[in-house]
Formats: sequence, structure tokens, C-alpha cells
Amino acid sequence: MTEFVLVAGASLGSWAWDEVAPQLRAAGHGAHALTLSGLAEKQGVPAGQQTHVQDIVDEVERLDLRDVVLVGHSYSGIPVGQAAERIGDRLARVVFVDSDVPTHGESFVSGWWEGSAKLEASIAGNGGFWAPLTAADCDGQGLTDEQIARIVGGSTPHPGASLAEPAVLTRPLGELPATYIKCLLDGAEPSDDVAELLTSKHWRLVEMDTGHWPMFSQPTELARIFLDAAGE
Repeated sequence: MTEFVLVAGASLGSWAWDEVAPQLRAAGHGAHALTLSGLAEKQGVPAGQQTHVQDIVDEVERLDLRDVVLVGHSYSGIPVGQAAERIGDRLARVVFVDSDVPTHGESFVSGWWEGSAKLEASIAGNGGFWAPLTAADCDGQGLTDEQIARIVGGSTPHPGASLAEPAVLTRPLGELPATYIKCLLDGAEPSDDVAELLTSKHWRLVEMDTGHWPMFSQPTELARIFLDAAGE
């Protein structure tokens, strides 16, 4: 039995996996959706990036999980990639869902596609938080109006400190067994750092013909990819 630990991206909580987790459990596996500190029902809890890494490690250890598949979506690929190193032989595989990946000494902000200064200014202008998701953010991502309303309605401000704090890796990320899911409506090609990691014999690429939030737009297909990854 595989134990899936599911971590959604910026501004989202465990609720984002409500249509995926039951399908994993129905297939006979454990599914543990995790809300990171400072988000959703944990709003108000101070959180840097290493807080989020520890959230994930603590959940695995608290539940004494083995044969763990860690799943990180979007921003959460950064803490998930670090946590994967720290849980040792409990790890079976990491699945990155259209996500950023950690680079030692670099942060989410430093890798921002529009340049770090723009994101830093946005966070500073919002009281130290990244503003919640809007309907405009979800445009063109294969979502229905109802799905967009769910995402926007559940989105909460994201602690800026977690985005600015650098990642800490103790060994090359390419040594971890990993699946990277690229959602094609969010860009046809993986980022350069992900493309380099995909040259590792331990990594494999899966493409989905949907947008950046496949747990809403294609939950059944996403669950099937998770189950396939667990069997590797």
C-alpha cells in the first residue's frame, strides 16, 4: 500500500485535493492531503519555506508513513523536493505537478518568470503576502466557471517569507526517483531547470493536456498518473 502525501500550491489548502484523494483511497492506498502553515484553515501561523518543509516531514513522521509518494503542486514542489530528501527510506517517489523545483540557495522569488523585483514589490505592497488567486489567473487553464469559482473562493493570501527563503538541498535532486507532470496549457515545455533534471535516469516526464490546476480540471486523469507513478 502506497501512502500519498498531497501538497497543493500557493494560496491553496488540503481542500484542493477533494476530488483526487478519494480515488487514491478507492484504489487501496492512503491519501493524506496537507495544508501548509499560514494557508487556508492555518491562516495566521507564521511560515517561511523551511516551516513548510518541516510541515511535510512532520506529517510523514507523525503518521509513521512508509512507501511514501510525496506530491507537490506549483510552489509546493520546492518544499516537497526538500522534504523528500529528509524522510530517507520512507520515500518511494516524488511527483511534481506542474511545479517549481528546489535549487540549493535559490528561492521561489529568485526564479520568478517575470523577475524577482516584480514579485517582491507585489508581496511588499500586500503586507508581506502574495495576493490570493483571481479569476484572471485561471483564465485559459481548462477550467469551468464553477471550478474557477472554487479555486478563487478558497484561495487565501500566501506568506511572502516562504517564497523568499532559499531552498536547502544536501544532494542533487536528480538522484531522487521522480515523476514530473507538465500541464501543457500552462506552457508546452518544462522550465530549463526541470528539463535538466529530466535527463536523469531517475526522472520521467508525463504530459497532461490541461492547465495549471489539474486536480480541478482533470482529477481522475491526475489520480491515474499518481497511481501509475506509485507502481514504478
